[in-house]
Amino acid sequence: MNSSQETAEKNDEHCDGVCGSCQEKESCIDPRALQLETEDRMAKIKHKIVVGSGKGGVGKSTVAVNLAAALQSRGYKVGILDADITGPNIPKLLGIEDLKLMTGPDGLEPADAAGIKAVSMALLIKSRDSPVIWRGPMKMAALKQFISEVNWGDLDFLLVDLPPGTSDEPISATQLITDLDGAIIVTTPQEVALLDSRKAINMFLMMDVRVLGIVENMSGLICPHCGKKIEVFKTGGGEKAAIDLGVPFLGAIPLDMEIGRLGDIGQTFTKNDSSAAKAFNEVVAAILEMLSDSDATHRNQKI
Repeated sequence: MNSSQETAEKNDEHCDGVCGSCQEKESCIDPRALQLETEDRMAKIKHKIVVGSGKGGVGKSTVAVNLAAALQSRGYKVGILDADITGPNIPKLLGIEDLKLMTGPDGLEPADAAGIKAVSMALLIKSRDSPVIWRGPMKMAALKQFISEVNWGDLDFLLVDLPPGTSDEPISATQLITDLDGAIIVTTPQEVALLDSRKAINMFLMMDVRVLGIVENMSGLICPHCGKKIEVFKTGGGEKAAIDLGVPFLGAIPLDMEIGRLGDIGQTFTKNDSSAAKAFNEVVAAILEMLSDSDATHRNQKI
């Protein structure tokens, strides 16, 4: 047995419910049957949005989780899919690390995070410290099952938290999810983050995926003592990138120590009376207005 086979078998032991596809095959499921099943499940979800970034460490998962919480607090039924197969951290941010996914009569059942439905590889591995050492084909097989075999049910929103970059998972997710509303790009104001974020935006545009807008995260720090704004990573880079690329700018969220503290204990910050919470809720309002306009246009086209 070679080392790659041993690695695959070790990971199969950690991942109950996910197909242990061999590394030469993308999936053992009939492609047409998979497509039909995916379309049937996705048809029950009104809005599907991917949250991406060109670079890691910009707070993309934090934005995705808090967006889910903000939408739920407004009365929407929300699900979140952690598409980062090898670096899943959505359960940590939702405070459901100790839960496990179970299989039911209608497929894989999402975990319940205070009303938010969640699916993640972290809810399948035996230990929080167990690495998922998989090559691309195996990651794609798992992602396909998360999309086509999960009993999401009727949702108003499904948010897909993508891993950073422009490789396997972002490409496959955007191709597999039918009637995708678009992508939200998270960046920080630094040039090194913006450089990669611009590439992610262009990837989605090349794939004919609508870019709903850019969120500039960690955009300055409000001093807790004097209330003045300190430009730790400078500000305005996200808005400039949006103008340059001709996509909407959704808003800027300042740095806030409370966001990190709450994330570590699995709580969201959107209900706080802070500058960051207020800025974030303005981003949510902008997204909802954009989708409302799209829904109205779609209805008018049908008449």
